[in-house]
Amino acid sequence: MTAAHHAPQSLVRRPWAIVLVATLVVALPLIVAAIALRADRWFPVLDLAMTEFRVRDVFTRHTPLIGLPGRIGEYPDQGSHPGPLSFYLLAPTYRVLGRSSWALEVGTIVIHVGAIATALWIGWRRLGWKGVAAVGALLALVVRGYGQLELSQPWNPYLPLVMWVLVLLATWAVLCGDHRMLVVLVVAATFCSQTHVPYLPLGVGMVVLGFGTVVWRLVRGDRADRRPLSSVTWAVGVGIVLWLPPVVDQLTNTPGNLRQLADHFGSPPEAPIGIGQGVRIALRHLDAFSGLGAQLTGTGTFVDDASIAGGAITLVLWLVAAAVAWRIGSRALRSLHLVGAVALVLGVASTARIFGRPWFYLTLWAWGTTCVLVMATAWSALSAFRVWSAQRAGNRGDDDGRPAALAAIGVAALAVVVSVWSAVAFADAHDPEERLSTAVGALSGPTYDAIVEGVGAATGPDGVYIVRWSDAADIGSPGFGLLDELERRGLDVKADEFFHVPVTEYRVRPRAGADAQIHVATGGYVDRWRAVPDAVAVAEYDPRSDAQRAEYAEVRERFVERLHAEGLDELADLVDTNLFGISVDTRLSVADQRDLGRLIELGQPMVVFIAPPPADDDAGAL
Repeated sequence: MTAAHHAPQSLVRRPWAIVLVATLVVALPLIVAAIALRADRWFPVLDLAMTEFRVRDVFTRHTPLIGLPGRIGEYPDQGSHPGPLSFYLLAPTYRVLGRSSWALEVGTIVIHVGAIATALWIGWRRLGWKGVAAVGALLALVVRGYGQLELSQPWNPYLPLVMWVLVLLATWAVLCGDHRMLVVLVVAATFCSQTHVPYLPLGVGMVVLGFGTVVWRLVRGDRADRRPLSSVTWAVGVGIVLWLPPVVDQLTNTPGNLRQLADHFGSPPEAPIGIGQGVRIALRHLDAFSGLGAQLTGTGTFVDDASIAGGAITLVLWLVAAAVAWRIGSRALRSLHLVGAVALVLGVASTARIFGRPWFYLTLWAWGTTCVLVMATAWSALSAFRVWSAQRAGNRGDDDGRPAALAAIGVAALAVVVSVWSAVAFADAHDPEERLSTAVGALSGPTYDAIVEGVGAATGPDGVYIVRWSDAADIGSPGFGLLDELERRGLDVKADEFFHVPVTEYRVRPRAGADAQIHVATGGYVDRWRAVPDAVAVAEYDPRSDAQRAEYAEVRERFVERLHAEGLDELADLVDTNLFGISVDTRLSVADQRDLGRLIELGQPMVVFIAPPPADDDAGAL
């Protein structure tokens, strides 16, 4: 029986039509989100501003060779994620659509849609229209589970979410004998691994499994068939090309980013969380019951209500399904279970090696793995049903394929329903960090106008400026955002030399080399800057209403009193100048965390000053 058996012959002759339609169905929520996001003006901040800097540099003499800076080594000379492939793939859409912040979001969606189309193509190659239906349902659940905000913003932990599912499916295709998918596996795994370092061990593991399978078959199979060897050669060549930029960086810089990564993860500054906690986290991510329920009801994300018990049940069901597949399943089904098993083991090992706080974004790949395990479990159940029904009819396993066809039709219908449901939700699209984006939007226009008009120390649009900031709550997010927006508008603006890694080496300058300083002050720093001689306030923003300012004062007073009562006097002294620094202190009580979160949520007053370059010598800056 061929892969496309029972499909209309007109469709068999035009598989691209099936894949195209399926892509449009699965990607419908993302397309709707792109259209909805066009209505608002978004101002990237912090990591997203850093991403736009690098995407803007692609195809220039400053084309990036490494990834986004991360919590790797010592700030501000920290290391970065391994490679720049995400910047390269974002750049074409970004440039075609006018280098706007919205173009950056659309570029992100284009990457996800490309991964979806390739995954559906793999489904066709393996199982025909039934494979397209199954993969479509899988991807519809993945898109629904991660949500609009995660899939439309170019943050490096989010960019590989759909691509990781493609890695798993490409590995499955290779195990099924489709050696040409080695190239797809290498490209997808490289994208994931370069973009966010937690994917590196996972991607390497899948690539090793894929290459190992093909090489093993070459050694044991028909050596006269050179086609698998050609696929291996192409995959190796593509991999070498994709990893050239970080290698060039390593060879031309001291110590080089690859060395920094090796040193940081080879000798981590803290002890790993260990296998026990790693298994507990992995089991929560395996809770398909809570995960699917949260998706289909729209009540939360895939780990909001997850439990270890639910994950354990999912694990047991999958193990039973894998045993069934090994007895009666096809080669394709057994291969899918093997891919899921390897991904699960790699995931647990990776999670156990997390050191420090296990931030949520370090294990975001887990929902993709869980969905593949659910797919394998459902397929095993269908296989068992087919065998049972055939035996009951006295046919001993040789049926006409109707149960599989009906199941595929049902799965396709599920994909359509979930995708349309998601599209309705995605129509109410939100930009990332809207609170801070709104602030940057309110500040950037008046600041630009003041610079052009030569207010204070400004010398007009042809002047040379340095952007600095004193931020009480958001680790410089408004400053990075303002720098990004003023650069977008064509001004010669650079950051302080302290931030040479976050903003790139060529976007910094000493204060002595600037005509004027553009300084963003927030929270407790505002009053300090109002007292600085020759500093002129040119833009002001306070997100709080009168009632919210009164609430802020009340929560602040309560929070400070409690910190003193808890013996945390040094933290109480930072309430007006470094709320984020307080937030990472592990000594905070639950009540402290609640009050701190409310202070950050209410926001800070922000003022932009134009002043002589050395004006903040006595004002303080962070």
